[in-house]
Amino acid sequence: MDGFELNSSEKAEASELQRMIAVEQQKAQFQAQVHNFTDVCWDKCVDSPGSKLDSRTETCLVSCVERFIDTTLAITNRFTQIVQKGAH
Repeated sequence: MDGFELNSSEKAEASELQRMIAVEQQKAQFQAQVHNFTDVCWDKCVDSPGSKLDSRTETCLVSCVERFIDTTLAITNRFTQIVQKGAH
């Protein structure tokens, strides 16, 4: 027996650690995505920042974010389809 074998408790801990790391990576990706569309939509929609948003700016921001999310989902779904076809 070499020194690298894990007992069932250690395997469970390693599995839980991997799950936690995956969750944190997903959170980081989500935050990066939010930061990205905030930058893009802010530059596109906000002419000069004030104490509050006018209705045109608010509508532009909402539409921009919705388009950004829809586009991201479409790209993600397309990549998923490509990967699934390649796996068959």
